[in-house]
Amino acid sequence: MALKRPKAGKNPEPDEGAAAEEHGATLDRYDIAILGALQQDARLSNTELAARIGLSAAPTWRRVKWLEQQGYITGYRAEVDRRRIGLGVLAFVRVDAERNNAEGTRVLEDAIRALPEVITCHYISGAGTFELQVVATDLDAFSRWSMATLFKLPNVKDLHTSFSLGEVKASATLPLSHLRAGR
Repeated sequence: MALKRPKAGKNPEPDEGAAAEEHGATLDRYDIAILGALQQDARLSNTELAARIGLSAAPTWRRVKWLEQQGYITGYRAEVDRRRIGLGVLAFVRVDAERNNAEGTRVLEDAIRALPEVITCHYISGAGTFELQVVATDLDAFSRWSMATLFKLPNVKDLHTSFSLGEVKASATLPLSHLRAGR
């Protein structure tokens, strides 16, 4: 693999496309280990990550870059406890949309994407069109926001809201054991 000359103290940067040429088309045990380790602690230095997965620093760095380029790793962020920052209410809102045309649904999607209080939105099967997770400081704030925002969204036929009474499990860590099957 052709590498550009590294600057002092920096990881070498591969030439364009070199990482893809060197790496196979599927994930191997090192890639899976990287994904697992970074899901647990995305602040690991490359040296710490390399030690954890059993490779040296340079190939670990190349693999991380490949995983990013291929879209397996889509970003890095801090997990923030919503309650510690004053967002004590978590609501689940099912939105029934008027399904008369695709353009109307796209307009509703765009409106939902623009709402910072909506932390997730999914198309759903069964009753309803979308399932939202919405955060608010308290029930009064949620009620005010609903009246001022949710009820005014375009192309909405009906809304159904449930509130979280307590979290049993809240994790952004994805299971990886299915990737190890047959390896």
